[in-house]
Amino acid sequence: MTIGRLAEATKVHVETIRYYQHIGLMPRPARAHGSVRRYGKDSVGRLRFIKRAQGLGFSLDEVKLLLDLSVGEHCAETRTLAEQKMQLVEKKISDLRGIRAALDTLIRACGTGRKGHGCPIIENLSREMQIEPDMGGEAALRSPKSR
Repeated sequence: MTIGRLAEATKVHVETIRYYQHIGLMPRPARAHGSVRRYGKDSVGRLRFIKRAQGLGFSLDEVKLLLDLSVGEHCAETRTLAEQKMQLVEKKISDLRGIRAALDTLIRACGTGRKGHGCPIIENLSREMQIEPDMGGEAALRSPKSR
């Protein structure tokens, strides 16, 4: 199949496929003299692998490592990489919980505003306060003086 058909089959843009070839994620098939490159079913499978791995949060460098590990018996290394990714995801979840708690605090502060005064959210943000998650996944608004 042509690169256009490969793009259609995998729902990946042609330029993305070319980029993947450029960085070594996808092989560039040989071209017969005067003809277009032809891609096989293995290219479809490889692109789907790349997109699924990205969907799980793996970077392109990590996807490249996974593809390298897929050749042969490298289950232990692959598991280690997946465990590291899981730790990163858990940290992001914790950080997002902290941001959510801080935003909740700001939104609740909005209900305490008095008529004739500015918006408590804007005032809090203008005071150089920072939203800082604490170790328990909660968040607090802290001014530079309280840090």
